[in-house]
Amino acid sequence: MTEAPEPIPPLVSTKDVAKGAGTTLLARMGGILDVITQPLYIWLFGLAGYGFYGALWAAINLTENVADLGMTSAMQRVVPQAGSRERQAAGLRAALVLGITPCVIIAIIVTLLAEPVSKFFNADAKDAAKAVEIIALFVWALPLWAFVEIATSALRSQRVFGAEIRLRIFWEQIVRLAVVVALFATGMGTLALFIGHLVSLAVICVLCIRLLSAHFDLKLLFRGPVFDDIFVQTFWAGLSVLPVNMAARLFGDGPAIALNAIIPGAGGAVATSLYIIARKISSVVQVVRTAFAYVLAPLASAASTTGKGQVEAIYGFSSRLLLSLAAPIGLVLAAMGPVLLPFFGPGAEAALMALVVLLFARILEAVFGAAAPIQQVVSKHRDQLVGSVVGLVAAAVIAWAFAPKYGLDAMAVAVSIGLVIAAVTPILQLHWIDGIQPFHAPFGRVALRSLGVSVIGFAVAFAVPYLPPLVQRIAFAVLVIASFRVSWKLALGLLVIPENQLLPRLLELTLLMPILIGTAWASVRLSLPLEDRQALGKKTAQRLRLVPVSA
Repeated sequence: MTEAPEPIPPLVSTKDVAKGAGTTLLARMGGILDVITQPLYIWLFGLAGYGFYGALWAAINLTENVADLGMTSAMQRVVPQAGSRERQAAGLRAALVLGITPCVIIAIIVTLLAEPVSKFFNADAKDAAKAVEIIALFVWALPLWAFVEIATSALRSQRVFGAEIRLRIFWEQIVRLAVVVALFATGMGTLALFIGHLVSLAVICVLCIRLLSAHFDLKLLFRGPVFDDIFVQTFWAGLSVLPVNMAARLFGDGPAIALNAIIPGAGGAVATSLYIIARKISSVVQVVRTAFAYVLAPLASAASTTGKGQVEAIYGFSSRLLLSLAAPIGLVLAAMGPVLLPFFGPGAEAALMALVVLLFARILEAVFGAAAPIQQVVSKHRDQLVGSVVGLVAAAVIAWAFAPKYGLDAMAVAVSIGLVIAAVTPILQLHWIDGIQPFHAPFGRVALRSLGVSVIGFAVAFAVPYLPPLVQRIAFAVLVIASFRVSWKLALGLLVIPENQLLPRLLELTLLMPILIGTAWASVRLSLPLEDRQALGKKTAQRLRLVPVSA
């Protein structure tokens, strides 16, 4: 006999939100690692080569989001309310069948029709000659990625929020990097990017099975009828949020595909690469919002069983914490743009305007971002469509009107306007329809203090590149002494390092990183009330000096 699972605790507190978001934030650091590895890929394969790869991966991502029939979101609603291990396993089985089968079918079709499909993607002459071969191979990332998405979503539905840490950081990114670099060293061209990606996904799939076995009874996947009531429930739960998921993915990957299609030849690949660079850097802000989105959906699902009061409490706390983190990170990154972009290779500076526009949009999206995951589990299915559809239509209209003429910058503006509309709409709906909103006291005080700290951080970061070189070196020496406690003689030796082309950029970046971290810390410390900071966990808050030691 299989033992029944322990019941999920009915009470969900702000500490649950903070703990889950913290571990999930670590898991999502793989996205930040991607920001670090992306410049290397661009240096190795060029803007055009990476842009071709980026367009194909965007197409895979977008297709998966539609072909999986919303199963990643279905897990968040079905599993927490399943009630038994048998029904949890049945929900997972249904999600795997419904989500992966269409992806396999599409992969087979695209493999057979790789030549006509290749006509939809622009690349330089070297990559265009191998486009059919690359597409026929890389399309098999589709079912692999679908399995990873569904499996990790199933883990999150069990409130195992940190399970992606090893997958996203130590395996997906590191394995991909190792394989790509090794293949490049053998003389392989852009194809190395695609093979490395496939190998890393295969490794993740194996690790996902191992993690699932620790939290689901996988033997139960092969028992009982496939088409049971849980299958039907999972199908409708996924289908109901599929349009929302599609809209979110279109915001993320649609612009890269559109730019590649609008601008012919290598120019389309370069524009795609520049947009991906801007999106990747701005995704540092998005990581914060995504961490809370992953956590809030299952927690709100559990909390909703005890009434809306508990949901509103975690809604307000999440919004305040998101604001205190997103505003300083986004504004300081905007100031860092001229320093960061040259690290992505020659010509990357052209993405500056797109980067700034996307960063401001991501700040607003994060501030209002707690609404969407809560709406998924407490509101009617059709209510979730409004914001995404309106935002997507607005973005599409603006892009259609201006992107063919103004290219990258117009696309960034269009996407930003759509993102903000899609984020604000659920806030209004939850207030008007469900009677809950996150802006009760002390949100106003938090907003004023956080924005004040963020503006100061922006000003300081913006001024760093304009400091005289000697001042930059002295500041760097002081930073080294304070951080690593090295002797002052060794640190001052940095002042006599011969000038070279890369040194000023490295000094500026080294000085800017503490400003970024310090501004985020000061925003949380000075803007959030004591009870919010305490909800982060007593030891964590004290270790980070967010609360007095006696608190």
